[in-house]
Amino acid sequence: MKSKFTSDLRKEKQLSHLLDVYYKQSLVYYDTNRVYDMKSQMAGIDIIFTHKQTKHIFNIDEKAQLDYINEDLPTFAFELGYYKEDSYKEGWLFDIHKKTDFYSLATAIYEDEPNLFTSCKVTLVNRKMLLSFLHTKTISKKVLTDYCNANMEHHGKLKIKELNTRTEGYLYFSKNNKFEKPINLILKLEFLIDLGIAKRLV
Repeated sequence: MKSKFTSDLRKEKQLSHLLDVYYKQSLVYYDTNRVYDMKSQMAGIDIIFTHKQTKHIFNIDEKAQLDYINEDLPTFAFELGYYKEDSYKEGWLFDIHKKTDFYSLATAIYEDEPNLFTSCKVTLVNRKMLLSFLHTKTISKKVLTDYCNANMEHHGKLKIKELNTRTEGYLYFSKNNKFEKPINLILKLEFLIDLGIAKRLV
């Protein structure tokens, strides 16, 4: 299992061209500016949306299902943690240092030839509303950490009592098939849209 970090960066750069076209078409009241400095990107800011009239600024963190090209999954993985050189690292979902206002989730990414992306779906998720919802469902960082600690050798889907597995979500441990062994909270996108936490942009 080799880390796909470099490969993903290349794919993300290619995908960003398509996303910029979608933003320009769909966000007529906003200016969009990509962020390239590492400090901002580490803080969860890939692009900034600025309202043309109010000048209100929103920090956007782009996430893409690059492992599932030419597939249309109904879910998205929100990262709780991963391993780097056998050391556990906190994922981006509950990271208090992130300055993200919205996640821009790219799913159903299709390509006509390798690394030439022609279409995708884009869903905007309000991070503050998402974290607030998880809090009301008692899905706290501590609760999820307890699940993780109790299932350290687990691989695959793990049902949790706080969510309906079929319609809402579950935990997923990629212990055997991914280099970083990520632990993710998998949530149904339509569920988030129905709650008003997310909105389909494209």
